Amino acid sequence: MKTIDDISFSGKKALIRVDFNVPLDAEYNITDDKRMTAAMPTIKKILKDGGSVILMSHLGRPKDGPTDKYSLKHIVKHLSELTGTTVEFADDCIGEQAIQKAQNLAIGGVLLLENLRFYKEEEKGDIAFAEKLSKLGDVYVNDAFGTAHRAHASTAIIAQFFPNAKYVGYLMGSELANAEKVLNDPARPFTAIMGGAKVSDKILLIEKLLDKVDNLLIGGGMTYTFVKANGGSIGKSLVEEDKLELARELIKKANEKGVKLLIPTDSVIADAFSNDAETGNAYNDHIKDSWMGLDIGDDTIKKFSEIIKKSKTILWNGPMGVFEMSKFEKGTKSVAEAVVEATENGAFSLIGGGDSAAAVAKFNMEEQVSYVSTGGGALLEYMEGKELPGVKAIMD
Repeated sequence: MKTIDDISFSGKKALIRVDFNVPLDAEYNITDDKRMTAAMPTIKKILKDGGSVILMSHLGRPKDGPTDKYSLKHIVKHLSELTGTTVEFADDCIGEQAIQKAQNLAIGGVLLLENLRFYKEEEKGDIAFAEKLSKLGDVYVNDAFGTAHRAHASTAIIAQFFPNAKYVGYLMGSELANAEKVLNDPARPFTAIMGGAKVSDKILLIEKLLDKVDNLLIGGGMTYTFVKANGGSIGKSLVEEDKLELARELIKKANEKGVKLLIPTDSVIADAFSNDAETGNAYNDHIKDSWMGLDIGDDTIKKFSEIIKKSKTILWNGPMGVFEMSKFEKGTKSVAEAVVEATENGAFSLIGGGDSAAAVAKFNMEEQVSYVSTGGGALLEYMEGKELPGVKAIMD
């Protein structure tokens, strides 16, 4: 796999797939620019070499072609500030304006193309669309780990048009290196913290991790499928009735492999899914019929924190409860604090994108852990052992 350190970009136009799928408010202000700042080292390296940069990205999920709400024009001003240069914008990604602006782009220039997903061909992985994009640059760089698990035209198909000129950007390289460190070279004890709503979303990852971890801590909505599988009464808590046998099998596998699998013993419960609900505490196998568990309880927090603090490698994917609501954030925040303490004591901690990344951001702990992934779905699939089309395309 060739990285951008393997080439001088002097006099070259680098066509870079970035992930600028950033959240915008009602006035089109960027509310979180982390995906943009994460791409800056790659962009600035190319500009410093004496190259120019043509950026392509998607934004949101436009259904019917060009939509103002999803136009990348809304991020041009901030992108200019981040790059320290006036960013040009093409109101299409393959049209005449894009071609002209790419051809006329001066050394040190930055051009942002309009949303790739305004064309259905992008998500279909259309080869003719990919070829049109490829004609805009001399060199292809993929720095969009967050979309590497999609076989889209700009991530997996386009690379074939740059057989000797395709490279991995710094962000993509860091994501892969950190995932590999956790998967293949973990210091021990190695603890994985798995949260989120459904066991079904994490089955493959849990099974993969059972061959690698010393401790597996379960949290979030999937807790109650495990509790019910063990015969507990879970009230109105979230449950996947068709995954009860699977939960029992995972518990059995963990025992056979000598993995310490911890299921929460208590919960913060509520009489409704609301921050205004009446709340209480209960053991997980004795939740009242009309109540639901929405966060891990104090006993579980204590047990989880003790294990996390003794760990030397930590992978965290998924919150412990409905942390977006203040009444149910304590479990997730406490786990985050334990991860931070372990990191301060020398552990390597990888936060697996998505809601886990949102949680450490909410609690202002991003700088206190080892690495926060920018790609929730992509990281999940990579750790499950799946081949990521966007990565494979660069390596072939």
